[in-house]
Amino acid sequence: MHLKQTRLHILPKPKDLSRQAKTGVSLHCHTEHSKEMLEFIPHYADKLPIISYFWNRERVNYQKREGKDIDFSTAHWSPPMTAQMVFDSEKAQINRFGLDAVTSISDHDSIDSNLQINETTPNEQAPISLEWTVPFSYGFFHVGVHNLPEERAVELTKTLLDYTFTKTNHNSEKLDEMFSMLNEIPQILVVLNHPLWDIEIVGKERHRLLLRDFIKRHGRWIHAFEVNGFRSWSENKAVIEMAEALGIPLVTGGDRHGCKPNTVLNLTDAKTFSEFAEEIRVDKRSEIVLMPEYSEPLHSRQLQSFSEILKHYPEFSEGRKKWFDRVHVDTGDGHGLRKLSVHWVYGGPLWLRLAIRTLRVSGSPHLRPLFRYAMKPQDAVPKDVSKTKFEIPDLQDITTNLSTDTV
Repeated sequence: MHLKQTRLHILPKPKDLSRQAKTGVSLHCHTEHSKEMLEFIPHYADKLPIISYFWNRERVNYQKREGKDIDFSTAHWSPPMTAQMVFDSEKAQINRFGLDAVTSISDHDSIDSNLQINETTPNEQAPISLEWTVPFSYGFFHVGVHNLPEERAVELTKTLLDYTFTKTNHNSEKLDEMFSMLNEIPQILVVLNHPLWDIEIVGKERHRLLLRDFIKRHGRWIHAFEVNGFRSWSENKAVIEMAEALGIPLVTGGDRHGCKPNTVLNLTDAKTFSEFAEEIRVDKRSEIVLMPEYSEPLHSRQLQSFSEILKHYPEFSEGRKKWFDRVHVDTGDGHGLRKLSVHWVYGGPLWLRLAIRTLRVSGSPHLRPLFRYAMKPQDAVPKDVSKTKFEIPDLQDITTNLSTDTV
């Protein structure tokens, strides 16, 4: 099957792309302004050998001492890199491919990075964007909202976040109102990020049911699905097939949280983000690139990113140097959210410090060959996209409920 909506390139090695396009567009980057939730910790801590023993011992002791379980619902961490660092590294990588650069930073529920960048960089090359958390039924989705108009960006962001954090707003009618508001602004691009990722940890099947209902009810407002730089090839391939079945274009989003630039890129002849958004929304066409780094084993790249997130940066400003400076928790002591460094001068208990040190070592690129042996065959990125077999899934129960504007 040949892709109708999207031209896909898979690069085995770096090359000049100036013959393919004029501009490279990098989407979905995270900076120090992104508040990343920590509710996943109990789920994964229970699964890790050795760490699970110490984690459960710590959890039981805390429960006995405080009379309650550890609450991660309000805790968060932030990536190490500043907005300017992220923007500069994305621009430099795109320029190395012989392209002009447009970079859309989309922190979780925040546009602070974009407003900073726009003080020195034209908005056409650095649109105001965010990754909007959209509560839905028993879960939630992450939606990339790119290129908010400068004069309304703060107001629109406040409206979107009022929906997110006000539980009485959580209904289909109100969500349609939010999406309709965004859709009426032609320059805005609305992307469903990593649609098949069970980010809520509700179970793969329950997430797919949730996604099906979300697309049936609100799919007409989504301009593109995302091929995500930190999701497996098998998952991204399924997203590509789903997008083709629904007639929805694709864009890439790198989803970087560490120091390395995105491993996926969008190609266009457009000079500005608004022109790029029109190609996706109106022409319903896109051209995307999986760069050589995307072919490296995903688990190895994830561990490398974790290593960068947990790294000590002595050159950073005070209060941002150590990983536990960049994690905020509410211990229930009446002081609300505070940095972990307030409680842990040396970085927490010994077992945790050793676990983090092990994680850093595991993220070394020198260990990457070991991960290649463990990689599932279906997650190996193909070298030749023309020989890749894409299959359209049966999505009749969804397509019959979408408007003709979408399908």
